[in-house]
Amino acid sequence: MTSAAVLSSPSLTLSERAAKRIVAIAAADQAPDSALRITVEGGGCSGFQYKFDMVPLATLADRIGDYVVVERNGARLVVDTMSVELMAGSEVDFVDDLLGSSFQIKNPNATASCGCGTSFSL
Repeated sequence: MTSAAVLSSPSLTLSERAAKRIVAIAAADQAPDSALRITVEGGGCSGFQYKFDMVPLATLADRIGDYVVVERNGARLVVDTMSVELMAGSEVDFVDDLLGSSFQIKNPNATASCGCGTSFSL
């Protein structure tokens, strides 16, 4: 992972709740060396949409330079460098409320978003 950029700047942050949830998912999957990967794709009801998945870091080993890695309390978040540009200044959080539980992105660049929170426009 040394060839990837590990962020410690405010350009992309991971909340404490999100970090705890990533660690819990990795433990439940018995995959401690995995990370939450977020990509931004075209589509959704607002133009762009976030895609979330857990990936073993070993599957990214030969392409890790294409990702930015954010670490907090044993949790790892990986975001491809193209998506990071659309997410600059964002906070990745985990919310568990009456509507359900999900990872949510507080993106200051988004000018609009849909009700589900996974689609946005710039």
